[in-house]
Amino acid sequence: MKPPQLAELQLLHERMCHSIGDPVRLQILYALYQNPTYVSALAEQLELPQSTVSRHLSILRRAKVVSSEREGRCVVYRLVDERLIDVLELLRVILHSAHQEEGNIYEQIFLDRY
Repeated sequence: MKPPQLAELQLLHERMCHSIGDPVRLQILYALYQNPTYVSALAEQLELPQSTVSRHLSILRRAKVVSSEREGRCVVYRLVDERLIDVLELLRVILHSAHQEEGNIYEQIFLDRY
């Protein structure tokens, strides 16, 4: 497998890491994975002001992570690629494992000292 070029890595980092680097945006992504929906429904589900959800959706749209489609007077938001949730779940498992190992190391250090 050929390593990606620096410019490609920078673009991916700018788009993806920034867009998924906020807890509210992560909540939005998981909610949209369950069901494409409207801003008002997302705001209600996440118990956030509609303006906050709109601002985060705008960031996700610019990053091409979510898309929007007008349905009459409303706009429906959905994930562009549902595989993103698979990536997020993989990251969660990796981070959980790393922290669990870290915890085991700290526990061993503590036991060795005392």
